Amino acid sequence: MINKIADSIAEALAGIRDGSTVLIGGFGTSGIPGELIDGLIAHGARDLTVVNNNAGNGDTGLAALLKAGQVRKIICSFPRQADSWVFDELYRSGKLELELVPQGNLAERMRAAGAGIGAFFCPTAYGTDLAQGKETREINGRHYVLEYPIHGDVALIKAERGDRWGNLTYRKSARNFGPVMATAARRTIATVHEIVELGGLDPEAIVTPGIHVSQIVRIERTATQAAGFKKAA
Repeated sequence: MINKIADSIAEALAGIRDGSTVLIGGFGTSGIPGELIDGLIAHGARDLTVVNNNAGNGDTGLAALLKAGQVRKIICSFPRQADSWVFDELYRSGKLELELVPQGNLAERMRAAGAGIGAFFCPTAYGTDLAQGKETREINGRHYVLEYPIHGDVALIKAERGDRWGNLTYRKSARNFGPVMATAARRTIATVHEIVELGGLDPEAIVTPGIHVSQIVRIERTATQAAGFKKAA
């Protein structure tokens, strides 16, 4: 019987190794799998390459993972913002490597990984520092840059509901990079707020099918999340 429900976050994260590439969902704080990040900090895996939209906010979540010294390199689109002081300090002191990727390219490079595409040409970043050292080509009078997929050893994402087969649905903007990351990683671990019986999810509403998911863990809503969910309902 297929059952991808893990009893705890620690159990779900147990197989992550030092040096792994970890895709972490979230757009700023929306849809960020905070419980899984806290679990990864407790797990202790080091020398990680982390892929995310940004480089952490304040002192929690992704910023806390960076502060713990477990990340060697971060691949993201928006590393600097008003509350990115953890990233700023680590990067300026040479303790953290950065690969800056335009947001559309970031999503497409992960989508390419999931789709089995070896590389693709994209016009974004042509003629800028981000294209230095990369192959370029003129196609039909337009200039393009060759980009390669971003594969993950593991993806950590946040969903709304799931079943024991690992099928997932999301809540509004919290969806963001979750679905594409799930296809780009060898293993995908997702938190959900609700686990339903098989057949409890409308097949037409399933965004990430269970074939892309390794384990799911149920988490409680925070008081703020619960209040927001009740208001929206």
